[in-house]
Amino acid sequence: MSDAMNTRITSALGGAVASGFASIREIGPQGMITLRAKPDVKGLAAAVKAVTGTKLPEARRIEVAGDKAAGWMSPDEYLLVLPYADVAAALATLAEELAGQHHLAVDVSDARAVFRIEGADAGQVLMKLAPADLSELEPGELRRTRIAQVAGAFWADEGGFTLVCFRSVAGYVMGLLSHSAKPGSELF
Repeated sequence: MSDAMNTRITSALGGAVASGFASIREIGPQGMITLRAKPDVKGLAAAVKAVTGTKLPEARRIEVAGDKAAGWMSPDEYLLVLPYADVAAALATLAEELAGQHHLAVDVSDARAVFRIEGADAGQVLMKLAPADLSELEPGELRRTRIAQVAGAFWADEGGFTLVCFRSVAGYVMGLLSHSAKPGSELF
């Protein structure tokens, strides 16, 4: 095996953390699969359940089961979130469950960065950055939007928010989140 194959995968920012009126931490590495398929593809719901333990999410929703989730990203795109070590087996399961059906399943784990924003005022951090009305964000809703000038997606749970962005902009997003969490900070 090459040295690249033997290296340990690390998160985009090495687990960076920041605090203010909310705490920010980078999570990683996190397994993620982009699954492209129309919702009526035969066996799709069973395949998603086999990999994540969740039902197929409806539009703008995320279904969570422990450390796994399935999120709706667009009319024919789902984001499957699972432990990093489970991705290869999940891809094999998807290929088996969806054999002969029009679909595409791709490991995007190393192309993404994941952040947690936690605390009583965690929503305030995102409200400074995203053109989304967080007061209207329902439990289980996944929002795809801009985080300042970059693409991102986030959802809420009891402890705060999970935010996903491209790994290439992880440092920028961490800087935005960190600054936004400082008391009295304004971005613009």
